[in-house]
Amino acid sequence: MRVAVSNRALEQIRNTIQSNVGKKVKLRANRGRRRVIEAEGIIENTYPKLFVIRLDQSSAVKRMSYTYVDVLTDTVELQIEGMDGEVVNL
Repeated sequence: MRVAVSNRALEQIRNTIQSNVGKKVKLRANRGRRRVIEAEGIIENTYPKLFVIRLDQSSAVKRMSYTYVDVLTDTVELQIEGMDGEVVNL
C-alpha cells in the first residue's frame, strides 16, 4: 500500500514540475554534512526520472539536476513562482 501512495506522490510532483517548465524557482538542497545550497534559476527541462534547473549567471555552476524522489524526501525544496505572483512550495 505504501508503494502505491509514494508512486502517486511522485507522479503528482513530476506533473507539477513539468507544468512549470520555464518558470523561476528558488531552490534549497541539502547536500549532507551541514552543506545546504540555496540558489535561484529556471526549470529548464523534465525527464522521466529527473528535472534540470538552469541557475542564474551569478553561480559558477550553470545547471543542476535532481530526481523527483529528492523532492519527495525533502532533500530538495522548491518554491515555484507563478505568473500572477503566486508561489507553489514543493
